[in-house]
Amino acid sequence: MSGSYVGILRLCVYAAITAESHGVVTAETIQKAFRQTEEGFTTLVSELWGSRPNMATVGTCCLVGVIYQQTLFIASLGDSRVVLGKKVGNTGGMAAMQLSTEHNANIEAIRHELKELHPNDPQIVVLKHGVWRVKGIIQVSRSIGDLYMKHAQYNREPINAKFRLPEPMNMPLLSANPTIISHPLHPSDSFLIFASDGLWEHLSNEKA
Repeated sequence: MSGSYVGILRLCVYAAITAESHGVVTAETIQKAFRQTEEGFTTLVSELWGSRPNMATVGTCCLVGVIYQQTLFIASLGDSRVVLGKKVGNTGGMAAMQLSTEHNANIEAIRHELKELHPNDPQIVVLKHGVWRVKGIIQVSRSIGDLYMKHAQYNREPINAKFRLPEPMNMPLLSANPTIISHPLHPSDSFLIFASDGLWEHLSNEKA
């Protein structure tokens, strides 16, 4: 998804939190904000289907951090990651604490989750060119957008053939439901790194 759409989605999440909960942040308000963002993008794809059908193949990871009353909330979809840098006593050293887990089919736990959700589909995850992918197409199991993997009406012509499934889609293959964690902030918590797989494929948490 282009940078402009990513920016719009982030603004939607924060705006929804503010509008719906009067500034009070909970896991439920963040989840609702993600749902509203997905619904808004779905409406856009529906409106543009006649002129820009390949918008149905557009998607993005989404990683949100909100601090409210000394609690850090992290909500994630896709293969981005948040790492917290913590001071180690009075040594001057720093420890890395991973706060989110990627939704990527290359992770065994994600493949297991997908197989449990789709027990009647032996091809829900396929190893292709050394990489595990959902239906052999996409690595992430959760995202905003990617409606061609969520709604059967968008997995058909005229979208690009490489995105079209050979068999009918009976249920969404991807989810827009984020994983949300809360972390009480401590004086030793120093900084956060928000980054996509473009960084984490090359650097460990500690190196970053």
